[in-house]
Amino acid sequence: MNAVEIEAAVSDLAAEPFNAREFPYAFLAAFGNKDTTLKKLRTGNSNASDLPAGVLQRNNIHIAVCDEGNVSETLTALLASPATTKAKAKFVLATDGKDFEAKDLVSDELVACAYQDFPNHFGFFLPLAGISTVREIKDNPIDVRATGRLNKLYVELLRENPAWAKEDRRSDMNHFMARLIFCFFAEDTGIFNRSSVFTQTVEQMSERDGSNTHEVLEVIFRAMNIKFNDRANALPRLPNWAAVFPYVNGGLFSGSTEVPRFTRIARTYLSHAANLNWKEINPDIFGSMIQAVADDEERGALGMHYTSVPNILKVLNPLFLDDLRAQLETAGDNKAKLLNLRKRMARIRVFDPACGSGNFLVIAYKQMREIEAEINRRRGEEHLRSDIPLTNFRGIELRDFPAEIARLALIIAEFQCDVLYRGQQDALAEFLPLNTENWIVSGNALRLDWLSICPTTGTGVKVVSDDLFNTPLDQSEIDFENEGGETYICGNPPYLGSTWQSDEQKDDLRAIFDHRTTTWKSLDYVAGWFMKAADYGTHTDATAAFVSTNSICQGQQVPFFWPLVLELGHQIVFAHTSFKWSNLASNKAGVTVVIVGFTKKASGTRTLYSQTDEGVSVAKIVPNINAYLVAAPNVIVEAETNPISVVSPMTNGNKPADGGHLIFDLDEANAIRSSGAVATQFVRPFIGSDEAINGKQRFCLWIDDASVDAARSIPAISERLDNVRMMRQASTKELTRRGASTPHAFQQIRQKGDESLMVVPRVSSENRPYLPVALLSHGTIIGDRNFALYDAPLWNLAIIASRLHWVWIGAVCVRLEMRFSYSNTLGWNTFPIPMLTEQNKADLTACAEAILLAREAHFPATIADLYDPETMPENLRMAHERNDEVLERIYIGRRFKNDTERLEKLFDMYTKMTATAGSGKKGKKI
Repeated sequence: MNAVEIEAAVSDLAAEPFNAREFPYAFLAAFGNKDTTLKKLRTGNSNASDLPAGVLQRNNIHIAVCDEGNVSETLTALLASPATTKAKAKFVLATDGKDFEAKDLVSDELVACAYQDFPNHFGFFLPLAGISTVREIKDNPIDVRATGRLNKLYVELLRENPAWAKEDRRSDMNHFMARLIFCFFAEDTGIFNRSSVFTQTVEQMSERDGSNTHEVLEVIFRAMNIKFNDRANALPRLPNWAAVFPYVNGGLFSGSTEVPRFTRIARTYLSHAANLNWKEINPDIFGSMIQAVADDEERGALGMHYTSVPNILKVLNPLFLDDLRAQLETAGDNKAKLLNLRKRMARIRVFDPACGSGNFLVIAYKQMREIEAEINRRRGEEHLRSDIPLTNFRGIELRDFPAEIARLALIIAEFQCDVLYRGQQDALAEFLPLNTENWIVSGNALRLDWLSICPTTGTGVKVVSDDLFNTPLDQSEIDFENEGGETYICGNPPYLGSTWQSDEQKDDLRAIFDHRTTTWKSLDYVAGWFMKAADYGTHTDATAAFVSTNSICQGQQVPFFWPLVLELGHQIVFAHTSFKWSNLASNKAGVTVVIVGFTKKASGTRTLYSQTDEGVSVAKIVPNINAYLVAAPNVIVEAETNPISVVSPMTNGNKPADGGHLIFDLDEANAIRSSGAVATQFVRPFIGSDEAINGKQRFCLWIDDASVDAARSIPAISERLDNVRMMRQASTKELTRRGASTPHAFQQIRQKGDESLMVVPRVSSENRPYLPVALLSHGTIIGDRNFALYDAPLWNLAIIASRLHWVWIGAVCVRLEMRFSYSNTLGWNTFPIPMLTEQNKADLTACAEAILLAREAHFPATIADLYDPETMPENLRMAHERNDEVLERIYIGRRFKNDTERLEKLFDMYTKMTATAGSGKKGKKI
């Protein structure tokens, strides 16, 4: 369940008659617990409570319903309960149906309210559904509630008006929803002069069955598009009851005022939505959530697209807000300096070319208004009208409804800021009518000319495209006087790896990159925004900062993409290394992202942000940030045929190219072995990547050339070899067809068959804290989904299994989605290691042995079992910690503080080792 669905379920529960026996189970159901889970709790099988009538769900919540008047005492008992501690409950909750008290045992926050009001605190309990709580939603649930109410209304209206669901009418439907949102907000904030005038008018003038609701709304909307002086002559005449509505216009109520037909249910949903307190709406949250209402594909994920303010500020603060605050601090109470800062801010443009519903633009506007308000306070001009125009906050959005919501969100933000900093009276006096300027453009950002949308000097905006069919129509030019201003580009563009891009999206990238590089087909879709921003920055001193999946700064993306940006003269001036960009989806980890800020403007220092294990951002001033987001020179790590360090060589596994006939499961292996001792000698354990990680058992035929006749004498083997021969003969690949003459052998053989093997799977999860590496016994055959070191000293395993190696391959190797795709030439051969003494090797050998022994203690647990970050055995974790300490002391004499410091050292060593004169190994400088 998502946050919107949970809020609805909780509200429904509170509205029902209180049932003491059923409440704990109904409460848990509202947060997504399945019937089977609740059944186990009811029967007592999984109920760990030690209190009468208590319900305790392990690792979640301890609930107790009590007699009237005993809520506080019951909460105290829950807190003191040994079962609460033993079951690691996150929350305790007590209620008697009249009062309600709960406590978050992690944050120590307390909720105490009347029972019917507990839905107002649903955000407090979102962790029960696996959703990271968001402070704005915990404190004010109106945004989630409004989304849910409008979603129900939207779905009901489309059901009654199927023609409005079609492509040619969908924009009309979305425009209607934007009008409703404005009306809800306007009547609750005094914009309509009379409280609840919109809601009351609809209630009084429309039939209860909804039959004429559309007609009433059409009249209201029409009234708000006619100036007061023109209303007397308007045809058809406006009824007297519509005269109370002000003239709004601003394009919001212009054009067709047609409204979809309502049912009784739709009218009820309209009333429920209108009765919320829209004065408290938070435009940066609500806009992000409501955009999904109008999207069929996204409606099931309502609320998941919300981006928290702290995450947005990770982009905006270092981009320009920190500088404004620093200038404010320097200005002190100097009125001249304060005035200059205010004038500077009035000329700042914030441009989000993937703006969605305007989150980044709204937050930027609100933060700038806060700074401006402090300037005005220090100058004694608190009631002065803002110099910061909304039209300085530009955006491009592919879909028309989010673009319209973004503009509306900015209008709401402007009014709320005016009320906050200037007072209700001044805010109302200047709010209406809305202007008609359209500064949020609907179109394909990768096909539009950004300079024409956000020009560098005081010129009007004219939307230009290289493709007539991609040019937005009917978008007004804007008189945009901003000579000498600054431009900051920001946002969170769509990521989409190359595998997931549509043909149209591929064409978008082709238009940008085809004349620059032949490797563009491997780029993430987000690279298009980076490149367009870099091109924009060649014409003006703009600075850009985007959120992106960290793949844009890892593996093959780096040599394919970043030289194109850096060669234009841009430099990375700040960056956030990888962190989780979480959303409101339940039990779903956020995507791992980076933030990259770049510009052509000269800058002596750079700021590199990293995140501690506790989630705290740490800033470090560094001389340079390279494309891997490391404080190191601009160098590209290129594949090496041999290790640059003194380690054992790593090669591929064996490639069968057998059509599945040389490899088989345990039952098939036993069937072949049953033919006798001769057959048994040809059956070997076979390890692919799945077997290495998940412990699956498979076997293979391993036959040398001298033993072919003996193998052929066994019918079960001979049949398999015939099948291999036929499969290879039918192949379209010449190399495979040549192998038809030797069907007994793997197509590519890398091992003799009797070596000890140190195996690294090609593909593995990035969620494990260490790279999976296995030591295999003599006689095991490995497949080509693995890399291997053959008969290598054991200390090599200690290096592969280290955190140092994990962060290196995470930076330089290719990613498949987010999984590591290991490479011997790019990951192992490039890994920089200091010269090891014999004592170093002995110490690392002991560490490798300790890791293997710790694993053995948990036999038959697999690599996947042992390295699950949530359940990793403590002795194994400690063995790895010891291994990391020993290895890292070899590098710098102590443990590294974090992964950022690890990468800095590794890149420094790599740069020096590959620049050695005469070595023939040079990392590519950019």
